[in-house]
Amino acid sequence: MNWENYNILNRYRSPEDLKSLSKEELEKLAQEVRRYIIEVTSKTGGHVGPSLGAVELTIALLKVFNPPKDAVVWDVGHQAYAWKILTDRKEKFPTLRQYGGISGFIKRGESPYDLFTVGHSSTSISAALGIRKGKDLLGKKEDFVIAVVGDGALTGGEAWEGLNNTGQLRPNRFIVVLNDNEMSISPNVGAISNYLNKVYSGKVVQEFRQRIKKLLEKRFGFGLRIMKLLEEFAKGLISPGILFEELGFNYIGVIDGHNIPLLVQTLENVKNIEGPVLLHIKTVKGKGYKPAEENPIKWHGVGPYKLETGKSSKKKKRTWSQAFGEALVELAQRDERIVAITPAMKDGSGLTEFAKKFPERFFDVGIAEQHAATFSAGLATQGLKPVLCYYSTFMQRAYDQIIHDIALQDLPVVLAIDRAGLVGEDGPTHHGVFDLSFLRCVPNMVISAPKDEVELRNLLYTALKQNSFPFAIRYPRGEVVENLLGEDKEFREIPIGSWEVLRDFNSKVVIVAVGIAVSWSLKAYELLKGNYGLEVGVVNARFVKPLDRGLLKEIAQTCEVIVTVEENTLKGGLFGAVLEELSEMDFLKKVKVKGIGIPDRFVTHGKQNLLREKLNLSPEGIVKVVVQTLKQTKTFFP
Repeated sequence: MNWENYNILNRYRSPEDLKSLSKEELEKLAQEVRRYIIEVTSKTGGHVGPSLGAVELTIALLKVFNPPKDAVVWDVGHQAYAWKILTDRKEKFPTLRQYGGISGFIKRGESPYDLFTVGHSSTSISAALGIRKGKDLLGKKEDFVIAVVGDGALTGGEAWEGLNNTGQLRPNRFIVVLNDNEMSISPNVGAISNYLNKVYSGKVVQEFRQRIKKLLEKRFGFGLRIMKLLEEFAKGLISPGILFEELGFNYIGVIDGHNIPLLVQTLENVKNIEGPVLLHIKTVKGKGYKPAEENPIKWHGVGPYKLETGKSSKKKKRTWSQAFGEALVELAQRDERIVAITPAMKDGSGLTEFAKKFPERFFDVGIAEQHAATFSAGLATQGLKPVLCYYSTFMQRAYDQIIHDIALQDLPVVLAIDRAGLVGEDGPTHHGVFDLSFLRCVPNMVISAPKDEVELRNLLYTALKQNSFPFAIRYPRGEVVENLLGEDKEFREIPIGSWEVLRDFNSKVVIVAVGIAVSWSLKAYELLKGNYGLEVGVVNARFVKPLDRGLLKEIAQTCEVIVTVEENTLKGGLFGAVLEELSEMDFLKKVKVKGIGIPDRFVTHGKQNLLREKLNLSPEGIVKVVVQTLKQTKTFFP
């Protein structure tokens, strides 16, 4: 990194340095931090737009408060790149999202400034409230606790549960900063609004307000309510804060989130307010980088890009998400009962075209995974065919609703589970490696994973043909495997619970793979044959529940070693399912079963293929495990 181009940031060492910087130097620092974020993420990719919009807020928080003594809890972490740079990771920032480098999100243990790991939305208020009450119980009442939440996160129910509980407990020195950068909750940002909020948040006004309240409460019990009604009427003319006030917060807003002096002065004033405070700021997503400002949805999260133009550095490839979206549109054109539901992931889940063609049959419910599941269940009771589209990691949040509201009632909701498996640089908060395991124990559930695009289309067709039970289809992030067998792409129904023999298993070893691992297993077959003279069986276990019990029994009667391959945790996934079935059939004394998958630990961040290679989830890795297993059993290798 050429630090000569960064005059202020070059000399910056810790948040203490902010305390002595002038207004002009703070604004210059904001420019340099923004440029640094753009320079680094052009090489690493990341959540560019949200972080560019929160630079001034980060500077103001670090100038006014004293973290980590004062706790700052970020929601999701999309906005926290400036936080990483200005706390203690300036030098490490170029390793962002790289294997062995710093996380793209806030990660507890990475820095003393990161007090709570985040990756899923709407958690900050609840976590911060727990920290606040924890500090109170430990005698640390003088510390401040600040939760920074984006406006999008307020579509998540947990955020409102946290707000509600805060209003009940009414803690002091507790501040929620609502960073409004997209939903236009309130338009009244400007000189008058800024002036009014400076006045309203000032110490004199707040002290007067509290004294009047106490006086009226002491002398005239009803007078407090009258004063409150008048105050709310007056505030309602200039701000949208009545809802937050009714929840028990002192509402301050809306102020310009890019005006550092205003932010600093307001935060200083807020420190003196009794009870919880909600500070509502307005920012621009992608601030300071024209491509990001012009297309904030695209720039929420991007891969490496050309700094000068903002264009992607990588050649775009057709993805599993796109293949799914195209198939869904085709089927929806044939059947008007098909509807699509997403919790705020329209573009990522490949639903953009569906939403354009069938707007009345498309439902984006916001960051509300639990609601999405129960809403879909309700649609299914009316004879519609809901396709509920989740990222695997976010579907975890709706587990109770999937069990109680969908599976228990045998409702034919199709769960389209995107980003199943290792997702890469977003790391352990976003890897989708548990869905096979936590869905497999749910009664009435069919669970499948396609080997390629043709099978994805056919599984979706099969799922929508039946109307008796929930049907899950999982597929990974990244480039789609288009057609392994050269099959016709016309839709056809697949017998539920059936497996597919791809390489004959009249051999000592059979590889039983599911999903994208099938393509790796076919390549491993060629390597084993070419390098070792071994011909192994390869079976596509496209249904993890129900398993093809008949074919599994035939495999166990024929071979000595079964190697299962899955991009899911080995605990309870395909490996566990095969062991359970073989145990019931009393075959475990005859056949050895070896599993390749995700070990019983959280996998770090890094490039998708690199992580896979380290876990033997590659053709070469499968070959290595097969050879090692055969040597151990002395089947082929003495």
